[in-house]
Amino acid sequence: DTIEVVNPATVKITLKNPQSSFLYNMGWGDAVIVAPETADTNKEKPVGTGPFRFQNWAKGSSITLIKSDTYWGAPVSLDKAEFRIVPDAAAAIPALLSGDVQAFPFFPDPDSVAQVKDDPRFKVVIGATEGETILSINNKKPPFDRLQVRQAISFALDRKAIIDGASAGLGVPIGSHMSPANKAYVDLTGFYPHNVERARELLKEAGLENGFKATLKLPPPPYARLGGEIIASQLRDVGIDLQIVPVEWAQWLDQVFTKKDYDLTIVSHTEPNDIDIYSRKDYYFNYDNPTFDKIIADLNLTSDEAKRMTLLGEAQKILADDAVVGFLYELPKAGVWDAKLEGFWENAPIQANDLTKVKWTE
Repeated sequence: DTIEVVNPATVKITLKNPQSSFLYNMGWGDAVIVAPETADTNKEKPVGTGPFRFQNWAKGSSITLIKSDTYWGAPVSLDKAEFRIVPDAAAAIPALLSGDVQAFPFFPDPDSVAQVKDDPRFKVVIGATEGETILSINNKKPPFDRLQVRQAISFALDRKAIIDGASAGLGVPIGSHMSPANKAYVDLTGFYPHNVERARELLKEAGLENGFKATLKLPPPPYARLGGEIIASQLRDVGIDLQIVPVEWAQWLDQVFTKKDYDLTIVSHTEPNDIDIYSRKDYYFNYDNPTFDKIIADLNLTSDEAKRMTLLGEAQKILADDAVVGFLYELPKAGVWDAKLEGFWENAPIQANDLTKVKWTE
């Protein structure tokens, strides 16, 4: 409603309506305050108030930051940090072994972690994220507009086999859209235990006892490409024949996320506390449930912690009841870095590579 400048370092913001997530949203990287004189050029030459300042961006190759001599807080230990672009996950291990890259806070290929797990030159740290890896379903596209079909898919999924095959055994099964790392998490994995016979029964109830064909569009990450092959095999066992269609991220964003031109897809939703996406009317799931929408609306209006936990539990249960998507597992954070480095985050509560406390120990 209003913004009042209290003093050079303080502003007072008055909202028109209660918004329980306001302070949380202000903590996001996307909510940074920028100087008006740099706003138009921040896309390529960002100016911020953090412990590092931007030095160079070699598009498609690297981004270089250097220590800021005007930072308001405690100075960082690193004089310089270069973020290298490694588009091929298979190149991650060679980059580490050659010394070309000293750290992967988010290692792109979990299967390769075993190659350096026992190497004293490196530290391997497995942590948690707020990311939900899911088999997204187009809820308005026949036959996925039928609850029995979506439930059949959920019963056909063997989460353990998917985690073992697509994530090197790393990851915690989930039964709704909430990470086990979140205090609001409710374990609903028992809703749809792996049950091939029950899946076939549900397809028969839906009039699809002979099965059907569909497409599975897969973006580039290994969790999607590897997981897609496993899921296609599992759904084939119950009579659902999937055509796998690999797509690049630009195609995925255009075809799946924007145009909703898909049947099934696999993606990790890495934004924390994002269960409200299921109440967005133009979201790519094409899901519509007024009861769920009311819960999210009530959630946004209360800051009472106990009430919020209750509402979040109810929201998770509705999504499981409706089998909106195939809930798979929490995306793990597998970090690998030089053993002489310390200060990286073990877990990832938000999407960030924070180097504030990173330093060389020798």
